[in-house]
Amino acid sequence: MFERFAETTRASVMTAAEEARDLRSPSLDVEHLLLGVVRHADDDLRELLTERGLEAEEIRKVLYRRSSGNPLGEEDAAALRSIGIDLDVVRESLTATFGEDALDRVPAGREPEGRWARLAGRPGFRTPVAKDAKKALELSIRETLLRHSNRIEAGHLLLGVLRAANPATIELLGGTAESRQLRQAVEDLLDRTV
Repeated sequence: MFERFAETTRASVMTAAEEARDLRSPSLDVEHLLLGVVRHADDDLRELLTERGLEAEEIRKVLYRRSSGNPLGEEDAAALRSIGIDLDVVRESLTATFGEDALDRVPAGREPEGRWARLAGRPGFRTPVAKDAKKALELSIRETLLRHSNRIEAGHLLLGVLRAANPATIELLGGTAESRQLRQAVEDLLDRTV
């Protein structure tokens, strides 16, 4: 299937995997696919996204702010502090003992399975693909077939992302109404280019 991806789509998915890893996400999620599409959109799609305020650097900043927080949450950290466990000290100890990337490594047993496992051998695909992101990729194929296209373009991938959007992605898009408007605009753009 990856062979049917247009160059921009392929670059979008590869970038999504790299961003998920760089942002220390345990999996490649739908919002990473959105970031990949926004970063590699062709001119017409980029113009459409820019009109709606969707810029790659802004999306990345939001995702970074989310990922750099404490994964256990402040309440969890406070509860651990009350029994004498300081998470910052634990992190420093892990880094000192196991190296700088100790907390970035993919946990054992989290290797991708099924048809997406083929992507695992490609550079940048060590990060497992989340269920919602797999669904977005599958839906992008459906969008391609619905439009009788032979190539999965970035616009098709974006439609898959919009159909499988999780709450984080909907928030990045500015809400449900904006997401629906973007979907219609992308459909119109793809229909014009057929």
